[in-house]
Amino acid sequence: MSNRRWGLTPLIIILCILSAVAFVPVVAQQQAQKVDKKVLKAQEADLDAIIKVSNAVLMGQEPAPTDYALTFRSDFLKAQDGKTFVPFTVTVDPSQVPPGQNVTFFVRVVAKTPPAASAPDAKKDDRNKKGAGPEFVHQDASFITAAAPAKPGDPFKISRAFAVLPGEYDVYLALKERLPIDAKNREKTPTKMGILKQTVAVPNLWTDSLLTSSIIVADKVETLTEPLTREQQIEQPYTFGFTQITPALVNRFTKKGEISLLFLIYNTAMDADKKPDVSVDYNFYQKDAAAENGEKFFNRTNPQVFNAKTLPPQFDPALGHQLVAGQSLPLGSFPEGEYRLEVTVTDKLSGKSITHNVSFTVTA
Repeated sequence: MSNRRWGLTPLIIILCILSAVAFVPVVAQQQAQKVDKKVLKAQEADLDAIIKVSNAVLMGQEPAPTDYALTFRSDFLKAQDGKTFVPFTVTVDPSQVPPGQNVTFFVRVVAKTPPAASAPDAKKDDRNKKGAGPEFVHQDASFITAAAPAKPGDPFKISRAFAVLPGEYDVYLALKERLPIDAKNREKTPTKMGILKQTVAVPNLWTDSLLTSSIIVADKVETLTEPLTREQQIEQPYTFGFTQITPALVNRFTKKGEISLLFLIYNTAMDADKKPDVSVDYNFYQKDAAAENGEKFFNRTNPQVFNAKTLPPQFDPALGHQLVAGQSLPLGSFPEGEYRLEVTVTDKLSGKSITHNVSFTVTA
């Protein structure tokens, strides 16, 4: 089968992941910029309103508004200091957020098992004090103007990220319509709003076991010519170094397209030269009701190999180098139907292996 593998020259991406973006009040974010005071005042009012409603929903004092129907999809990668990096994408039906509409997007991440109580921290944000809502581990807000979708019918989408210690979290995502800057009676004017509560189980990728990041199914993988700015990185958390990934929102592809996968391999054994010896197998199965197990073997690609012969001489995990696996496979030879891709990573030095499954559909 014809396929294209990511990063063969070289087989390294030095993963530049931001740590959790701490919530910073709008005023502080824009201190270094010349901002119209009316704009700033309107943004602060919008932020206060969205936090007030979010707190009430979080504490069970009122139901979540549903003017915007939000959906959520996330991935998990190794970050720093024992944390897991969680990039995510929120989507909304394009009819609910037409191009040009101004909205405020708010994220709050709350640990389902809060850490033990500690002495008060006077530097904590005022919005996290007693009475303002439960303790959070991450909070962030963005003021966004909806752009036209890349293709007609594509959803309005927002990508952001946070980094937290392993565990179970409730992620509250709120989207609120913004009134014009010069709107009168702002606090009394009804606006559309939607809040989604999503529970996320964040894995521990800092063990001695052979592990991988999420297998990211991508609509597109591109190589940038220059790194993103800090602001661009926050808005495009699926960009790692010079590699920019557009994650697929649904694993549904046409025969004229291709399926692209990318993931990182963690905690491999090393030989005396600090090189791993890892192989990755990709086996495709097609769903078939008549088959014994409800599916039949369809095809496989050649194994992907990471060892002293295939890796560049300068590969060194101590310098932050990562094993990046993945393939981009044209789907022209795939009959229409539903498929399961079985990805098996084998560490030949330790004898350990791990298997993941990716379901996808091929249409005409």
